[in-house]
Amino acid sequence: MTDPAARVVLIGKPECHLCEDAEAVVRAVCDELGVGWEQRSILDDPELADAYWEKIPVVLVDGRSHDYWRIDPDRLRRALSA
Repeated sequence: MTDPAARVVLIGKPECHLCEDAEAVVRAVCDELGVGWEQRSILDDPELADAYWEKIPVVLVDGRSHDYWRIDPDRLRRALSA
């Protein structure tokens, strides 16, 4: 299920250490700024798997690709504060 109020979407999959690291960054930054976010798995959505399987974790901000593999908290904070 998607959250229409979420500005940030984290795309990944279970048991992915980079995805776990990205989740920690996204959670911390979004909590700090009071921004909604949601997590989606490529295992649950064939379209996401086709689009992003080589790049997970992927972060979308306002529907646009923002970052992948390693998520930089300062860069995410700037994007959400703009």
